[in-house]
Amino acid sequence: MQRVLIAITLALMSMSSSAGLEAQTEIFARGAALRIGGRLHTQYFSSFVDEKQSDFFVRRARLIVEGTFTDFITGRFQTDFAFGRARLLDAYIRMNFSDGFQLSFGHLKRAFDIFELASSTDLSLIERTGVVVGYNQCTGVGRLCSYSRLTEGLLLSGRDTGIRFDGSFGRVSYEATITNGTPLARPDVNNAKSFAGRVSFLATDNVQVSGNATYKDYLDPDDETAYAFAWGGDVQVGTWRDGLLLQVALVAGDNWRSLDAQYVAGKFVTGQVAASYYFPIDNDRIIAIEPIGRISVADPDGTVDSDGGTLLTPGMMFYFLGKNKFGFNYDYYRPRTGDSVSSFRFATFLYF
Repeated sequence: MQRVLIAITLALMSMSSSAGLEAQTEIFARGAALRIGGRLHTQYFSSFVDEKQSDFFVRRARLIVEGTFTDFITGRFQTDFAFGRARLLDAYIRMNFSDGFQLSFGHLKRAFDIFELASSTDLSLIERTGVVVGYNQCTGVGRLCSYSRLTEGLLLSGRDTGIRFDGSFGRVSYEATITNGTPLARPDVNNAKSFAGRVSFLATDNVQVSGNATYKDYLDPDDETAYAFAWGGDVQVGTWRDGLLLQVALVAGDNWRSLDAQYVAGKFVTGQVAASYYFPIDNDRIIAIEPIGRISVADPDGTVDSDGGTLLTPGMMFYFLGKNKFGFNYDYYRPRTGDSVSSFRFATFLYF
């Protein structure tokens, strides 16, 4: 508890220099307009497993450059300096043919998962996967079994290198990607590609319904190219920082990291509900509070008895300027067999 209080004190001290964090810098040079910004996310966690672990660290330290060259050509560059290393995240050029068709090349997110496609500047779930340090039991992908752990661990969502198509026609929008199917910045392992796509329909001004599917290439133990299929759907009610936000998602498909003796992939299914409510406050220091909650249920392989589990995450966020905030999550994971594990997190989110 003493470490938690120290982390909270440090976070509150950082607020004293937060004025103007929303102001981004624009530079005009050689006919292009560059907007420079970034984000800094710090985190304290305490993991309640057999051997308790805790740490205070920089979760994200990102520099973002967005370039507008013409109305037709734009681009984005984002790198992360957290964990003592530099990583290139976004790096793509975008061609804006029309509202109904845009084309992007480079490092970008796969067109699949609603929770992964959301920016980390919006999320109030401190860790998408709900990871509990010291616990590693989920079939095929490791760690704990949650919605985002499966989609990330099976490389269905997240960043990759390739091409993205997207656009909108009235209340219907779409996006599709063709990517290497490998972790970001890794060379392709074969001559096949992975395909993913989403179609969304804005049923009302406040309700969006989407469907998604992916055809993921991978190498089996004989180094032969195989494919895993996954599909899903999700509903979003509301939007960020405007009262109620409710997101409900379901994904099922092939767990290509869990193969039987004939190299047949196991079948996984997972679902998640995340809800929050943004309450504005008339205060000089705290402009809003946001209680949040998550329920994530996952079965990573239907052929394996008693694996999977349920993740519960209550929490609270406190906003002090735009997207800038601090708060806590408590991740509680109950596996189908074995003892429950949990982790407390406190984090600060600075966006500039």
